[in-house]
Amino acid sequence: MAAGEDTIFRIVSMSKAIGATAALILADRGRLDWDTPVEEILPDFAKLVVIENGPEGQVRRPPRTKARLRHLATHTSGLAYEFWDGEVGQYLSENAIPSIVSGQKAGLGYPLAFDPGTRWQYGGGADWLGMVVSAIDGRGIDRFCIEEIFEPLGMTSTSFELNAADADRLGDLSARKESGELEPSVLNLDPPATPEFYGMGHALYSTAPDYLRFLRMWLGIGSLDGVRILGETTARDALENQIGRLRIEPRSTVFAPATADLDPMPGVELSHSLMAARTEQQVPGRRAVGSAFWGGVLNTHFWLDPTNDLAGVFMTQVTPFLDAYVMRDLAEFERLSYALVV
Repeated sequence: MAAGEDTIFRIVSMSKAIGATAALILADRGRLDWDTPVEEILPDFAKLVVIENGPEGQVRRPPRTKARLRHLATHTSGLAYEFWDGEVGQYLSENAIPSIVSGQKAGLGYPLAFDPGTRWQYGGGADWLGMVVSAIDGRGIDRFCIEEIFEPLGMTSTSFELNAADADRLGDLSARKESGELEPSVLNLDPPATPEFYGMGHALYSTAPDYLRFLRMWLGIGSLDGVRILGETTARDALENQIGRLRIEPRSTVFAPATADLDPMPGVELSHSLMAARTEQQVPGRRAVGSAFWGGVLNTHFWLDPTNDLAGVFMTQVTPFLDAYVMRDLAEFERLSYALVV
């Protein structure tokens, strides 16, 4: 089906920025400290072990550092998705642990691929962060997001569950063939309905206009249409580099049907803020230094450029993630946007 303003998309990992915003709301109110060890709020995190390859195979050991809440938001906690880490995938298979995107609590049993705070690697930290918000606040993360983000911002088509009445608005899934043509996808990438827990790494449905309202709140330094979601200092600080000298490094795919190699902006130096990935270089004709961005596995993408007061949303429902055709079109859309307004 052709997409329109009312088309509902599975935004998958674009849920992460909303989950981070939920945590930032609590931090803004003095109820969450980003340097708190995760296990002090969620004791089960202390059960996770680091896996390493040794001479006799995979070795499991306790982490040498404690994961802090900021590590969950910045993908430096040690958690790594199996889609780009074969050792993690092996561990999940050998221990009969479902993927974290299943919505099952057993899917939280991922190992750590490295000691917290020592590397950047894309993983399920946002899912744990959502549970931190619930543990501190007392509301489920779904209710928290609805009451503290969606309703105040007028995001009327963003939800954790797809209503039957909206089913005909949901975009069709497609997969790219080697020829470059699209065909119906055989992958089921719908967020799990009524899961055991809502994972803020993947749980949401939304529309382009709704998500743009969310980004406009960020361009407004925490405020939109007179509604303040975050204090100005909290919002500004959240968009700064939060991982120091660490950088986002490319990762090769180990599941090509779902994702290409993890290299979203080849040749551009990238760090990470509390909200999303962050550019550390000016991209010619496109986003400025300090811009936030990320995307979902079905090639829904956003960028947020506070320097130029510009944000963009680019929505598809196509696999694999970071598909070359989609990324080419996204870059052209971005260049045209800057040519018109900057």
